[in-house]
Amino acid sequence: MFDFIGKKILITGASGGIGKELTKSFLENGADVFITGTSSQKLTLLNKELNGKCKTIECNLSSVDETNKLIEYLNGFGGMDILINNAGKTEDNLFMRMTDKQWEDVMLINLTSVMRLTRGVIRGMIKKRWGRIINISSIVALTGNSGQSNYVAAKSGLIGFSKSLASEIASRGITVNCIAPGFIETNMTEKLNENQKNLILSKIPMNRIGLPIEICSSAIFLASSFSNYITGQTIHVNGGMYMS
Repeated sequence: MFDFIGKKILITGASGGIGKELTKSFLENGADVFITGTSSQKLTLLNKELNGKCKTIECNLSSVDETNKLIEYLNGFGGMDILINNAGKTEDNLFMRMTDKQWEDVMLINLTSVMRLTRGVIRGMIKKRWGRIINISSIVALTGNSGQSNYVAAKSGLIGFSKSLASEIASRGITVNCIAPGFIETNMTEKLNENQKNLILSKIPMNRIGLPIEICSSAIFLASSFSNYITGQTIHVNGGMYMS
C-alpha cells in the first residue's frame, strides 16, 4: 500500500525501541534508510539483524560538530526526503531540585538538536520541492508530568516549533508533523513494577500499553502521499489516555 522506493529517510535514535521499529517498517516499505545513534555497537547489531540494509552513522546530536558532519554526510547522498526526529533523553527531577545541567542536557537533545538537524536537512527538501519531517513528541507535552518539567518543556516546544516550520515551508511541498506517543512497550516501560503498570493502565481507556508498531503506522502514513494535505498537526497515539 505504501511505496517509499527511491525515498531516502533518516531516523535518529534508531537503536531505541521505537527507533528500531521505525527502521524495520520503512525498510519493509522500500525506503533507503539511514539510521543514527550514539552507540555504534547497537547500530551495527541492528543493521546486522536487518541484513545490512541500512546505512549507519554514529552521531552525538548534542555536538554541533558531529551534527554538521552528519548533515554533510547525508548531503553526499543527495540529501534526505524524509526526516524522523526520534532521539530523546530524560533527566527527571523535581523542579526545585533540578540542576541547570539537567535542564540544558534535556533541552539540547530533545529540542535544540532537532532544530540544528532539521535546518541542515530541509535545504535539500526545498530544492526538491518535496519532503516530510516527523517529530516524535510525547503525551506529557500536553498533560504535563511531575518531575519532568525539562522534558515536558522540550516536547511542548517541539510541537510549537513544528507548527511554525510547517507554515514557513508548506508552499515548498514539505510537511511537518508530530506524533505524540503515550505509554509504549519499550525498555523504559519494562522497568515498571506491577503497581506502577496497574496505575498507568487505570488511566488508559483501552486498558493496555501501546506497541511500537502503532507509532510506526502513524509515521508511515505521515511520510506517505496519503498525507499530502496534512501539516502542522500532532497525531496522538495513546489509547485514549489524552483526548485533545
